[in-house]
Amino acid sequence: MYEKRDTSISKQKQHHVAAWLISKEMMDHAMRAIRLRTHLERSYDIPYLAGYSLDGHMIFIDRHMPKSFIYKGRRVMTDRFLVVHEAVEKSLIQLLGMHYLHAHQIALHAEQAAVRAEGIEWEAYDNFMQDYIKVIGDERLTKVPETLDLTPYKDFHDTTELKQMRKHMAKVRPVKAKHRIHIAGL
Repeated sequence: MYEKRDTSISKQKQHHVAAWLISKEMMDHAMRAIRLRTHLERSYDIPYLAGYSLDGHMIFIDRHMPKSFIYKGRRVMTDRFLVVHEAVEKSLIQLLGMHYLHAHQIALHAEQAAVRAEGIEWEAYDNFMQDYIKVIGDERLTKVPETLDLTPYKDFHDTTELKQMRKHMAKVRPVKAKHRIHIAGL
């Protein structure tokens, strides 16, 4: 026997599921949670655009990286996407003991979800970022934060870049941690 479905409930459930999977509101909520627990610093040279401190309380974005780009006639602020990536990556490494390359892949998916939730095509965002990775990657590193976690660079066995980074380490103004991290059992 065929039953007639109540389409209003079905549509509500579909809308709820779609909003839960990827939405600007969910990404805004995640960003607020990350920003409450981290400090963003943009006054250093950071290879590959962004990184994080050893303790995970500070996220670094390269001082030469533009804070926005134009997409379909509107200005899109990009720090939030890099912050999501770096926070997810560091959390997976620090709290779950993941290897950098695995954590990076998951963080990249989180970054993509954040970009798409903002209504931006990933390809447009990624093309913009790739242009600056090359530019920043080619620049001479003169001011690298002494607290930068070097794990990603070590995992790529980039000894030349590591040597240059260590040579140009700069003091980082201490910032009090915004939130103590405690996970039961760890």
